[in-house]
Amino acid sequence: MEIEVTDEIKAGYRLREFTLQVTDDRIVTGVLWVPDDAPVGSPLVCAGHGASGDRFQAPLPWLAKELAAKHNVFSLAIDGPVHGRRQSGPGGRDSFWPEWAREGTVEDMNADWIAALDWAQTQPEVGAGPVGYWGLSMGTIYGAPFVAADPRIVVTVLGLMGISGPDHYLPSIRSAAEAITIPTLFLMQLEDELFGREPCLELFDAIASTDKQLHANPGLHPEVPVRELVHSVEFLMQGLRP
Repeated sequence: MEIEVTDEIKAGYRLREFTLQVTDDRIVTGVLWVPDDAPVGSPLVCAGHGASGDRFQAPLPWLAKELAAKHNVFSLAIDGPVHGRRQSGPGGRDSFWPEWAREGTVEDMNADWIAALDWAQTQPEVGAGPVGYWGLSMGTIYGAPFVAADPRIVVTVLGLMGISGPDHYLPSIRSAAEAITIPTLFLMQLEDELFGREPCLELFDAIASTDKQLHANPGLHPEVPVRELVHSVEFLMQGLRP
């Protein structure tokens, strides 16, 4: 149920902040980028942020503006379960680790994403066009299960994550990977201090898609090259407008 929506006019697009009541004790907070000239039914990309940020964490605003300005594509981002306007405790990774350890966290976040996407597609300017997903690190921790669960998603960019985490989570990420059959671009950093090479390769190998790419670059977890971000937009568009 929609409980709050505000619009902010920007050059070339509108920034629509929203709050949804998903259950009696759970809200979803997020933002929808609405390009001025996008026809109803144009593609939409769901974008998941990392554990140190929120719905506006870089590079999500850049990604949304690229998609809006160059491709007339809508973008949707929501705060993680203890992030942004849903912050719990100190926020960021300090709040994320205990949340990740909580059984049911994947199911809750799936419900959050599905509720947000349902709401976005009911907006009169948006409609029910093809959907893509982009999310690295925590954006893959929760994004891979969401991609596996929602048949509306036809292309995805994942990465900076492996088959790792709390014991209750391992079956979730593995089964999600085995259910992903859509075109997938997977990004990894070769000196990633959070998720090592072997767990990342294990996750990539588990993805069932026959149309998948692995791009590996030198550097630490947050040092994804700009060229990979640019390529990820191109990859999404190949799947959204083949």
